[in-house]
Amino acid sequence: MLKRAEVSAFFARRDPGVVVMESCGSAHYWGRVLSGQGHQVRLIAAQFVRPFVKTNKTDAADAEAIWEAAQRPGMRFVALKSEEQQAVLSLHRMQAQLVKVRTMQSYRCAACCTSSAL
Repeated sequence: MLKRAEVSAFFARRDPGVVVMESCGSAHYWGRVLSGQGHQVRLIAAQFVRPFVKTNKTDAADAEAIWEAAQRPGMRFVALKSEEQQAVLSLHRMQAQLVKVRTMQSYRCAACCTSSAL
């Protein structure tokens, strides 16, 4: 098991190859690091990996599921995002959350106003 600080050095010692990971925020970071070292990085969305997990969720079971999913000829991969793209997506998520909270508050105010009128 590698520590986070050892991952980049581990892959730097390897010949360039294909690295497949389950897509998440940190996978995009590691994808940028590894592609900078000459590796071909492919990211798979979690929803496409999940059907290949055979047992309980463990690191080994996840790794096997990712490997199996990557072997499928029709597998769709997620594009590697830049830091700027991730930042913009983060802002969009925060805006959507603020809109959701504002809507919940307005519904709550409306419910309070109608119940006190009774």
